[in-house]
Amino acid sequence: MKEKPRLGRGLDALFGDADPAAVAVQQASVPIGRIQQNPYQPRKAFDDEEMSGLCESLKVHGMLQPLVVRPQGDSFQLIAGERRLRAAQAVGFTEVPVRVVDFNDRQVLEAALVENIQRTDLNPIEKAQGFKDYLDRFGMTQEDLAGRLGLDRTTISNLVGLLDLAAEVQDAVRVRQITLGHAKVLKGIKSKERQIALCKEVIARGYSVHALETLVKQPKGEPEASNGKGGGNGRAPAEKTAHVQAIEDELRQLLATKVEIRLRTPDQGQIVLHFESEDDFQRLLETLRG
Repeated sequence: MKEKPRLGRGLDALFGDADPAAVAVQQASVPIGRIQQNPYQPRKAFDDEEMSGLCESLKVHGMLQPLVVRPQGDSFQLIAGERRLRAAQAVGFTEVPVRVVDFNDRQVLEAALVENIQRTDLNPIEKAQGFKDYLDRFGMTQEDLAGRLGLDRTTISNLVGLLDLAAEVQDAVRVRQITLGHAKVLKGIKSKERQIALCKEVIARGYSVHALETLVKQPKGEPEASNGKGGGNGRAPAEKTAHVQAIEDELRQLLATKVEIRLRTPDQGQIVLHFESEDDFQRLLETLRG
């Protein structure tokens, strides 16, 4: 079976950049209390439901994949495996398997980015901040970082640019109230006040990215000429009822992704499923196919 392509580089590819003699120092089990958190971890929020599931898995199967750590005095500093470490602490593990490597600070930050870059639960703002921290700390160009991570330079440029958005808009991206596509459109607006106003309108009315682009191009004060979804029929979309919003929430939890129900009329509309990577898309397909 042909292996499906992945975005960016894997963690093993990063190990391959290091001195082979320094990479696999040892694999062993160490007391969990001797492992310190990774200060370069780009992910700030951890989903409670996902962590609960991981805890249950550890109770049943144990930790099948070792954490990646580096020596730090008499202890170790975590490089990759933050969720597994947190879950192991939560279920009361006293020892965990580790792979000890001799990484410098730059490699540790790269490893943290690589581990998270393909995960859907690392939101675009966290990715952007992780990229910016790396660029600022090590004085590298976006092109250099793109080469290190196996990404296109424009991917990094577009994400880092999100940090210029108004804080309220960044929060909306962070909690997935608006998509990365919406954020890219809002990034082109100089006025932070207008960014916030349009962001709120997108959330309230469920505008698509195309509808937002149309709205941005309209002179201020000009009434909308479409239904907010690019249909151009002049009718405002039907308001979402509490029942429709409850269905959205139910589907969001069932599919573990952002779900939008966009109503054109009370009995016509669309169900839109969002995905942010090829792996995420394949996961949704498998779920829908049952």
